[in-house]
Amino acid sequence: MTDISIITPSLNSVDCIGDCIRSVAEQGYVAEHLVVDGHSSDGTTEIVRASGADVHILEEPAAGIYAAVNTGIASSSGEIVGVLHADDFYASTGVLEQVAAIFAEPSVDVCYGDLCYVDASDSTRIVRFWRAGDYRSRRFLHGWMPPHPTVFVRRRVYEQFGLYRNDLGTAADYEFMVRVLVKHGVQATYIPKVLVHMRTGGLSNASWRARIAANRMDRQAWRVNGLNPYPWTTLAKPLRKVGQWWSRP
Repeated sequence: MTDISIITPSLNSVDCIGDCIRSVAEQGYVAEHLVVDGHSSDGTTEIVRASGADVHILEEPAAGIYAAVNTGIASSSGEIVGVLHADDFYASTGVLEQVAAIFAEPSVDVCYGDLCYVDASDSTRIVRFWRAGDYRSRRFLHGWMPPHPTVFVRRRVYEQFGLYRNDLGTAADYEFMVRVLVKHGVQATYIPKVLVHMRTGGLSNASWRARIAANRMDRQAWRVNGLNPYPWTTLAKPLRKVGQWWSRP
């Protein structure tokens, strides 16, 4: 079986961390789970410890989501790495078994699937559905990207192409995928199933001001890789989300 490590960055996530922990612990596949916590003050780590799940907790001063993710990757041991944020949870108990089956093929370096956004106060209510679709690198030029919480990466990709850039804030996941999939041409395999449920209210979409700042960082994600997107590429990225409000799995 392929070893999988799950990295969960957390900071004051007392209201949701329990669902995240349970969704990993209840998988039919036993994975290494690391929670990298930025010294939460609301009892987050106490909930993790009281869960009874086999979770490793790493505590360090808060330095950004992707600084925590990088710490988790460096501290983990699995051949395959997934990132599941504290307010996300897996859609079913068979997600990691499906992922392991995909990575049983040695040539696979990245895989991803679909994602459902759920109401922040009622996680049973789906409000948006992100159908990722098949992978083609040129789709990035038209605003496409795979939903990052569903992305799993073989460790050798991080070793060869580097970790996340914490200086790009919430666009760090986008920059990583542009760097790996577009610039370096790593191929990605699509699993046409909902893998993750994400609560609404992400930082990059918290306000119009946050969205504008995120768009600037999206443009920077191309620049730092020496790539030239179309003039409309980063504008198309948030516009692609409009249809998600009417789509359903």
